[in-house]
Amino acid sequence: MIRRTILAAILVASGTMLAGPPAAVAQGLPSDRSDIAFSYASLVKRVSPAVVNIYTTTTARAPRRLPFPFPGMPLPPQAGERVQNSLGSGVLVKPDGLIVTNAHVVKGAEEIRVVLADRREFEAKLVTQDERYDLALLRLDTNGEVFPHLDMRDSDSVEVGDVVLAIGNPFGLNQTVTSGIISAVSRSAGGVNDSNFFIQTDAAINPGNSGGALVSLDGRLIGINTAIYSQTGGSVGIGFATPSNIVARMVTLGEAGGKIVRPWLGINMQRVTADLAAGFGLARPAGLVVKEVFPDGPGAKAGLRRNDVIVALRDMPIDDEASLRFRLATLNVDSTVPVKVIRGGKEVVVSLTLAAPPENPPREKTLLDGRQPLAGASVVNMSPAMADELNLVEWRNGVMVVEIKPGAYAGRFTRPGDMIVSINGQEVKSVADLKKQIAAGVASITISRDGMTNTVQFR
Repeated sequence: MIRRTILAAILVASGTMLAGPPAAVAQGLPSDRSDIAFSYASLVKRVSPAVVNIYTTTTARAPRRLPFPFPGMPLPPQAGERVQNSLGSGVLVKPDGLIVTNAHVVKGAEEIRVVLADRREFEAKLVTQDERYDLALLRLDTNGEVFPHLDMRDSDSVEVGDVVLAIGNPFGLNQTVTSGIISAVSRSAGGVNDSNFFIQTDAAINPGNSGGALVSLDGRLIGINTAIYSQTGGSVGIGFATPSNIVARMVTLGEAGGKIVRPWLGINMQRVTADLAAGFGLARPAGLVVKEVFPDGPGAKAGLRRNDVIVALRDMPIDDEASLRFRLATLNVDSTVPVKVIRGGKEVVVSLTLAAPPENPPREKTLLDGRQPLAGASVVNMSPAMADELNLVEWRNGVMVVEIKPGAYAGRFTRPGDMIVSINGQEVKSVADLKKQIAAGVASITISRDGMTNTVQFR
């Protein structure tokens, strides 16, 4: 392109005239990275056959208005059924017809149909899904056919400013391709899913793009388009994709019938603020401060200490809780990894063997009833496994409220996530302990919420 522009300038300057319009020249395949910057056509032709459209059907129960009945007239049904259709996108990641999409695309679906780029339709079966990471695997009945698919690229290898393509099915417009750059590689986007760790891009992503491909210029998958930030419902240039490293983990474990288990470190942590960074003599506010080390946990066995500042895991920087949770989710339980910490102003590396979060004590989920203030609340014993399930970075042993029945009296002064500290001034250590104290009568309940403690009195 640049060479042609220079040539035209030379011809005009020398007085050379063209006899007529130039003959059409067939555009060849790009020979290097600089050529592909002028057209993505060859890249799109290569990768788009692996991106599919997903259509789901769900039967929902809907309330039906009741006409005023005449005396003796039978009452009509209280509710009716309504068929709901939705659409999304997916990516073929194996030649045998394995597809990755978002869990929210196929949630509750009774029928899943997949349309390929060549317009062929297939029924798909749900292999597995993980709502925590908003990922699902589907399988096509291939009858031995080999399908086009995308290989995955290490999402840690991409950088801010890299050019990417987003391919999907926005608003039902099949095989739509948009381009943009990577805006951030480790963006937290609270409320999207429990991973809370995304690649951010300004490539246009709209409703229907969910589950589609975010592709690098080498034609490999670097993320599954998952969500957008928008006040209108349309693209404003802030889209989020689940990194391919967690997608690859889902594929490996999901095909084998397993699920992603985030290893437990056996410590409580706190993000490093500017004040903490100054107090620890750090150059900048980054990393996580170890606040508590649980006895006999992986952290204690590795030699982690209170006030250690974790700054890297396997040489990957750890800036906040989201980045640590993501890094852990890509690792195997029982593997040993190097953890870099700042201790007393010096850098120390410890070897930490990862473990699955134990459910000790057992959760003993209980719905409280009777004529007492906590009636209608469901409570559990807290444990590392329970804390991980609830996506808590910091937790303590005790009893937590996890659900409250609509209209229950307990909802007047408590909510899910509250820790029940004591009844009548006596410490609550377990669900069994709580039930015993409730049976003796409740005059006051002390609750911990967001680091604040409050006592409610009853008469």
